Amino acid sequence: MVLFSDYLRAFVVGGAICVIGQILIDKTKLTSARILVIFVTAGVILTALGIYEPIVKFGKAGATVPLPGFGYSLAKGVIKEVNEKGFIGIFTGGVKGTAGGIAAAVAFGYIISIIFTPKTKS
Repeated sequence: MVLFSDYLRAFVVGGAICVIGQILIDKTKLTSARILVIFVTAGVILTALGIYEPIVKFGKAGATVPLPGFGYSLAKGVIKEVNEKGFIGIFTGGVKGTAGGIAAAVAFGYIISIIFTPKTKS
């Protein structure tokens, strides 16, 4: 039963993030790229303010997998590196905190581009 509860909380939190994104798409003239930047930036800001950590503890993957979760990982990496290395951690922490995700995105993007023929939209 605990497992079902974890799934339900992840679904609710991830779904709420998706609802916010859909509202932004439907009700504003923002482009997809701007919405992406808003979500990542919001994740960083909410993490810096201490608001996103409780959301992550409650929703787990429902909060860490969507775009605000990437901002959360960036901010957590920077905070950790600044505490360990000082000022230079501002520049290195975000990349260290998200290196696995960045590497996976590049690798899978490359593999998919080999398998399929990319085309530009008309």
